[in-house]
Amino acid sequence: MARLAALILAASLVASASAHAPEGESHELWQAKYGNAMDLSFSGVVTFAHLPHHKCLEAPDQAFDIALVGMPFDTSVSYRPGARFGPNAIRQGSRRHASNRAFSIPWNSNPLTAGATIVDCGDTPVSPYDPALALDQMETAYSTLLARKVATEFTEKYGGTKAHALDGREHPKLISLGGDHTIALPALRALAKVYGPVAVLHFDAHLDTWNGNLYNGAWTEQSKITHGSVFWKASTEGLISNTSSIHAGIRTRLSDFDDLTHDSDVGFKLLTTDDIDEMRPSGIVRAIKERVGDAPVYLSLDIDVVDPSMAPATGTPESGGWTTRELKAILRGLSSLHIVGLDLVEVSPAYDTSAELTGMAAADLVQEFLGMLTRGMGAARGRTEWRPAVSRGVLHDERGEERAAGTGTGEGAHDEL
Repeated sequence: MARLAALILAASLVASASAHAPEGESHELWQAKYGNAMDLSFSGVVTFAHLPHHKCLEAPDQAFDIALVGMPFDTSVSYRPGARFGPNAIRQGSRRHASNRAFSIPWNSNPLTAGATIVDCGDTPVSPYDPALALDQMETAYSTLLARKVATEFTEKYGGTKAHALDGREHPKLISLGGDHTIALPALRALAKVYGPVAVLHFDAHLDTWNGNLYNGAWTEQSKITHGSVFWKASTEGLISNTSSIHAGIRTRLSDFDDLTHDSDVGFKLLTTDDIDEMRPSGIVRAIKERVGDAPVYLSLDIDVVDPSMAPATGTPESGGWTTRELKAILRGLSSLHIVGLDLVEVSPAYDTSAELTGMAAADLVQEFLGMLTRGMGAARGRTEWRPAVSRGVLHDERGEERAAGTGTGEGAHDEL
């Protein structure tokens, strides 16, 4: 007790001296103790990549170019629940990401310092008891944030989607952190008000276009809306293009061939997981770009497109998926698309390993999203995308030509697909 009392007394004396010290001396003491220290990877309040956190829905004047928004909803899953904890898991997985250590060799840039104002808006309040209310809450939140003015000239100059907007202006880009795949529906409802029907670029092991009327247990109108029928519902509401949408990475089992016929009727073209064996990532990229064209695009990525050996924490895992490296290569080839919104869904951390494999993989993929947005915007320079392959100090492009690695910091250091 005597030792404790002495410690308390010492602490109070230091506090008293600090309180009465001139401001300059206090600052010098801080500098001597801590320097210009910022949060370490394992310290501080958890936001995505240590980005500034704002309760954007409560701050109507908060402007941004890109915002990450949690959608902790999982009330419409068909197998394993738990994705309501996905936004937190993705943020936890991003703790080693930060603006001072986010330079990407493949992108040859740092997306967090490329010029866009990027914030973490926290989680949207959603009801865990009433799915209809939750969908309305998410749509309202998405529409509210989408209507914000962009923060900097970066988006005004390089956004590339102004021509698609019904009001003729640039809108910020939102990255939704799911949550189950149902969260795509309120996002598409909000986006359709701004852009009209959009193309959907859907990375997933499953189609998610199943007819909600045929679901076992779908006895009410609301129960027909699930994470497996979300794009069917979006199609019936006229929210998505039936000539420009495409799946990538599909490997699910089907009831029968009629599922594929129905999927085509909904408006999707299909690329399976196995297609990558012959097409390679570059071929997948070309097929996607040919299908999507110049349409405004909503990119929706279910973490189960990745093989469960690399991302086990998901509600409906399927073996034989793409590797994270393959998926990253594909994403890096798509930055010239006119992306108007993105999501990463179905991370259910209760099924993860103690090493948090899925959360880290998801965070890395969201980092690629930021690379796509900032590279596609900031390097509008003809709106080309860059995907170098670094091998033994040499960059190779698809024509077999070579450039010395590290000979440039922009277009000269990369080769166009």
